[in-house]
Amino acid sequence: MGRGRQKAKHTKIARELKSFSPTVNYAALERELTHPSSDEYVDKWADEYADEDEDEEKLERA
Repeated sequence: MGRGRQKAKHTKIARELKSFSPTVNYAALERELTHPSSDEYVDKWADEYADEDEDEEKLERA
């Protein structure tokens, strides 16, 4: 008995989602997804482990 109501609800939701088309601000989306041109990003781990990379290269050469 409950299956008919459940199916009707799912059908209603599916129809609503099918016809749903939100407005998209493409300029804001592009700003969010593109990498900023300035060098604001600093790799906080790069300096900490740079010395270890140099040590490994010296061991490989030896």
